[in-house]
Formats: sequence, structure tokens, C-alpha cells
Amino acid sequence: MKRTKTSKSWMAEHVNDPFVQRAKSEGWRARAAYKLMEIDDKDKLIRPGMIVVDLGAAPGSWSQVANKRVGEVGRVFALDLLPMEPIPGVEFMQGDFHDEEFVERFEEILGGRQVDLVMSDIAPNISGIPSSDQARSVYLAELALDFAQKHLAQGGRFLVKVFQGEGFDAFRKQMENEFKSVLVRKPQASRGRSSEVYLLGSGKRA
Repeated sequence: MKRTKTSKSWMAEHVNDPFVQRAKSEGWRARAAYKLMEIDDKDKLIRPGMIVVDLGAAPGSWSQVANKRVGEVGRVFALDLLPMEPIPGVEFMQGDFHDEEFVERFEEILGGRQVDLVMSDIAPNISGIPSSDQARSVYLAELALDFAQKHLAQGGRFLVKVFQGEGFDAFRKQMENEFKSVLVRKPQASRGRSSEVYLLGSGKRA
């Protein structure tokens, strides 16, 4: 199929993106690694020994960052519907994190422990219909929040990507009901023209 002008311009931008080039040279699976690193450097999300869950983890750059920062005594669980190449030290589970049977298997592995940080960089497959894409983005964020509500320890933290638009304010209010503080983060590695931001909930309420 012939490429459109839009897809060609996106590819050119992607290839020439300094974060893409840097990720390749430094061994990160995607430029998104720098988004998490910047937020973590600012907000001190990840500490040695933590239990971290990466929802929608593939291709795995966030799990790579988390794995380095939790150290040998921490644990990182990467969950995704898609397959993912193994990352040494990261426990990958393929499946739907909102499916009851899948969640039960995950809880068995946890062995009764609670999670310190749930993070999600999920984005929907873009259809090109803005209203539909926005609705699906908010829905995925709501599913991630539901998972965090069930598995985070009291005082735990939740980082999720959300696109600004219809439903954004309502979702932010949902997070404010669950966490003592909710901050908006827009890391430098997030393209300026993109409406994506990250909401960081800290201090999960009892």
C-alpha cells in the first residue's frame, strides 16, 4: 500500500528524532524510556526494593528503566496483551490485565503482597477519528486506574498517560478521589504537538 504524505512525514520525524537515536545508542527499546526517567528524576517514583507493575508494557522500555532502578531486591511485573521480548529480571505476563482469570494468576504470583507503583504508558490504536481515539484513551486510563485501586498499597503511586480532551477532567477527578495529590507531567521526550500528558497520583487513600 502506498504511503500517505502524513505517514511519510511521521517516519521522517521519527527517524530524525534525537530521542529515538539516543535510545538506539543507549540500548532502550523505545524513546518512551526518557519520559519515565525524566518523571522519575523529578518525582522520585522508583526506589530500590519496590514492587512495580508496568501495564501495557510492550515493547518494554519502561520496564527496562524500572528494572534498573528497583535493583536486585525489587520486582518488576510487565503485563501486556502483546508478546514482548524477555528482559532479564522482569517478570512478563501476556494477557488482559482486566480479565479476572489473568488477574487471579497475577495475584498468585504476588503472594499477598501489595504493589508500590503502577505505571501505564498505554495508548489506543489510532483510528484517525479524534472523538473515538480520545474516548478509547480515557477508557484505557480508567482500566489502569481500576487495576491500581485494587493492587496498590496504601500510600502507593500511579502514573498514567492520558490525552487531553473530552473526558480528561472527569478522569483527573476520579484520580483525585483515590490519591492525596495528582500532578500533571509533560516530559521533554513527549512531542510538543502531542496532546499526551502524564497524571501522577501519589498517596493512595485507604
